[in-house]
Amino acid sequence: MDKNMKNKLALLGMLGLASALSGCTSVGNAGQALWDLDIRGNQASAQPVTSRVAPLVVPPDFALVPAQTAATRQQDGAQDQVLEAMFGGAAARSGSESAVIRSAGTSEAGIRSAVGDPQTNTVNKGSVTRDIIAAPEGDGQTAQSVIPG
Repeated sequence: MDKNMKNKLALLGMLGLASALSGCTSVGNAGQALWDLDIRGNQASAQPVTSRVAPLVVPPDFALVPAQTAATRQQDGAQDQVLEAMFGGAAARSGSESAVIRSAGTSEAGIRSAVGDPQTNTVNKGSVTRDIIAAPEGDGQTAQSVIPG
């Protein structure tokens, strides 16, 4: 072999070694990585040892009754208890708030569907509000809207 071929093989060998050791955390671990490579076929000394862990066992004094497959659970207000725990009970109301609620009375069942009815009485908010609602989108003559950013 000529000298040029030997240099190429040496370079190729160094690149291969460098790529093999690229997983090392530091240069100090490179020697240990080569030692653990175990070229001779011997069993490596730092092999992880595995063992079986005993399964978990329920102690004999633990009274556990198996669940019945077809039995239904008693609900006895469980859903109400959950809602009570999550959101609390009825909110405490002040005397004036309670008086307003009592004076308002009860509402009709379909009140929300009748709001847009032309026969429904509404409050006249004046011509300014009507003009604002009817105004076209976009910048006006004296006002401009700018979105920052």
